[in-house]
Amino acid sequence: MDVLALLKSASLLVPEETASENDVTVNDVWEYLARDEWETALGLLEELGDVRSLPAAFWASMAAAAEELRLERSAAWCHWREGEALHGVIRADLTLRAPSDGGRRLPVPGAGVLRPMWDIGHRTPTGEPAYAVARLWVEDLPALEPGGRAPVRLAPLTPERWRHLRPGHVITLHETGRVGGAAVLLEAGLPG
Repeated sequence: MDVLALLKSASLLVPEETASENDVTVNDVWEYLARDEWETALGLLEELGDVRSLPAAFWASMAAAAEELRLERSAAWCHWREGEALHGVIRADLTLRAPSDGGRRLPVPGAGVLRPMWDIGHRTPTGEPAYAVARLWVEDLPALEPGGRAPVRLAPLTPERWRHLRPGHVITLHETGRVGGAAVLLEAGLPG
């Protein structure tokens, strides 16, 4: 499918009254599409997707368009958001431990490639933490530096194990036996 058709398809799924903080609307997107400014239209549609919850089909069309345009990070982001549309959203404010306190020495990649373990409150029969795995996306940054803090999104491998969590809960990140960071949940909207 061609990029123009994919972007048109996505734009038709945005309610007409939707407007971003900068007063961008779907009509603005159509103007850029008419001028074949596809990358700008894609960026504006991503912005509109942050205003309200849009269906998985919107994000799937966006991901396909970004792939056609060879915009890897944008394609990965749209696939991420497609997953959230299907499986729910978990957002948190993550603070990594500093290397001097035993934290990681390399930045956390921002685009959903890291799959750390999380202590989300479950226990084994012997009382040890029963960790859950979730991919991690750092919002608005290409990477999170050691000891840094940023809002993140989590994509659990087993979403049903995360349904008990609510905003304000604190969960801990583990890449080894030690705590690598702590996150305060900002949003926990999993279906079911």
